[in-house]
Amino acid sequence: MTEAARDSFEGLLREALAPVEPPADFALRLESALQNITALAVDELEAWELSAMRDPRNWARPAAAVVAGSAAGAALVVLRARRRARAEVPSGGIVESARATATRTVKDLRRESRRLLGDR
Repeated sequence: MTEAARDSFEGLLREALAPVEPPADFALRLESALQNITALAVDELEAWELSAMRDPRNWARPAAAVVAGSAAGAALVVLRARRRARAEVPSGGIVESARATATRTVKDLRRESRRLLGDR
């Protein structure tokens, strides 16, 4: 492979693998979608009659609602915690920064989990 071809190939790879910024409102749309999924799952579970659970054929919808609601709720908690973590950049040394970030992340996860579980 000649030098010019290699440079051209590397340039094409650099261009193809360049990071792409998501749209500005992507985080808000994702958060809204996750909230809607969580709310729909809760509504599905609230509307379910406990007496219908005796028949295993009726377990699919509540099981799907639990899985979808749990996954969306967990993703929502992580999304909100990451947003807060990016907004608050700690100052200081590496160890202090890591410790502050870990502490803040745990507090954010706890707060968001309580907010989601407290809403319902």
